Amino acid sequence: MTQQVQKDGESVSKTEVLIPDCCNIGIVIRVLVLVNLVVLMALLARGQGWAINFQEFIETSMLIELITLLSLLSLCAFRRLVEKNPTEAWMQRVVCGTVPGIVCFLVLQLLSQIEWFAFSFPHLHYGFATLLCFLMGLGMQHYFELRTRAFSPALGEARLQALQARIRPHFLFNSLNAVLSLIRSEPRRAETALEDLADLFRVLMRDTRDLSTLNDEIGLCKQYLAIEQIRLGERLVVQWDLKELSAQALSSAKIPSLLLQPLIENAVHYGIEPSANPTPIVIKIAKTLDKIEIRVSNHYHRQAQLPSGNQMALENIRQRLKLLYDIEAQLKADIVGEQFEVHLVFPEKY
Repeated sequence: MTQQVQKDGESVSKTEVLIPDCCNIGIVIRVLVLVNLVVLMALLARGQGWAINFQEFIETSMLIELITLLSLLSLCAFRRLVEKNPTEAWMQRVVCGTVPGIVCFLVLQLLSQIEWFAFSFPHLHYGFATLLCFLMGLGMQHYFELRTRAFSPALGEARLQALQARIRPHFLFNSLNAVLSLIRSEPRRAETALEDLADLFRVLMRDTRDLSTLNDEIGLCKQYLAIEQIRLGERLVVQWDLKELSAQALSSAKIPSLLLQPLIENAVHYGIEPSANPTPIVIKIAKTLDKIEIRVSNHYHRQAQLPSGNQMALENIRQRLKLLYDIEAQLKADIVGEQFEVHLVFPEKY
């Protein structure tokens, strides 16, 4: 599947990666469960009784899981290659069937030298088993491709709602008024604010599946905060905690584009604007093993219930994380003392 994207003012062809991310724990679990379920149903259909079927299932599942795990590992490597070297969609689909077929054939050839294997599977037809693995690979790829398409409307809705949030009348009106108030007294600062506003809208038009570096995302957030600083003045206090991030992680680690900025905007809108006094927003970003961890906290006003707009923004981000990372990503929102805290954890990508 080929998409047209804008890059430096020109239309560029972009081939979508259709090989499932087989390094993702969620995908691995789904594939293993589905494959074992198919094997179990096939054995039960023979009607030999629960005891015999269970014994055969244990022996067969050992072979099936070995083939499945090796196939997933191989497809994970192929996906990384496709991400760097765009490949036609039909070739990616063929790879998803061919790799399990080849892995199946090689594993059966190696195990055929073992006496246990020959005794347990005396009538196994290698050609039929290889064909079955090929078809299962194609079926799995088709399932995950359809699953990705099923989530696309939610992704598009999240992007649309993010766009509407950025251009909501009072935000645009207040930002422009703040810039106008600076044109005569501080023209250079007014020009910088307009550039920040233009950059914010430019990034907003990106595909929400694109990834950006931590440095870029943090830079965008600081541009947004600079715009709000003009309007809110001393009330807006932001504390960045990046001590646990190395310079390499900041420049190379990838996160979803426009993931952090909406969280900070919510903290400003629901934590700073209702307050007459300076109330800090604390943003902590850390790296733990292969995970990126983000915490955004702001003052919680107990006299008001949690706004529905805040809940909607968090749900949109949760949907994006689920589409991009499956069960490997988590988003939690809690009230801790006088603070409303959002906690995100997702895999690090390069």
